[in-house]
Amino acid sequence: MTTTPRNPRLKSLPATPNTPLAAHPTAARMTGGEPKGVAGGVPVAVRPDSQVGDGRRVVGFLRISAPGRNARPAAESFCSCGRHETARGQARVLALIDDHAVHRATCPIQAEGRTAA
Repeated sequence: MTTTPRNPRLKSLPATPNTPLAAHPTAARMTGGEPKGVAGGVPVAVRPDSQVGDGRRVVGFLRISAPGRNARPAAESFCSCGRHETARGQARVLALIDDHAVHRATCPIQAEGRTAA
């Protein structure tokens, strides 16, 4: 009876060659050039938002919140000149509304927008 020798078990890693050409680099894969899903001529890099405003900006606002029944109303008046006022309660909110209207008429920042238009 002939017996075939069994595969010897490897107890350690096989020896690696010390020559410089031991590892052959693989060639770079050629791809289509542009990622899929991108239309032709569209740049891939992210660019800043190209939406151009019409030159308007918020100079001042009056925000009034009047919640439901038996709740105190609140108001906030803001101007880009540095004015920022708040009020709570009906009497104070009404006074702030009047004060905001007066400030709007006299503030040089808000007046310059009306004269330019």
